[in-house]
Amino acid sequence: MTALSLIIAVTVGLVAGVTGGLQVRRSRPVPLWVPVAAGVAAAILATVIARMADSDRPGPTLVELLLQVIFAAAGVAVVAVTADRPPAGTRWERSGREAP
Repeated sequence: MTALSLIIAVTVGLVAGVTGGLQVRRSRPVPLWVPVAAGVAAAILATVIARMADSDRPGPTLVELLLQVIFAAAGVAVVAVTADRPPAGTRWERSGREAP
């Protein structure tokens, strides 16, 4: 992995994470760093996978960039869906009603 590939992966992950994090914060109280960290980690994972699949290229490729964007978006989406979910069985307790 080249330094340029790593810088691009971190940048893609930051942009996807901040954008997704701002969208998530409208509906769920999730700290901003969680989707950002997920986006960066997923983009770096995409870089590693792209480099393993096509290691003879000297610099970043379009396929690598597309994989970074897709992985970062998927990572942020997973965080958006799973973040701040109440534990099972507490729905009735929070509403003040008795469980059936």
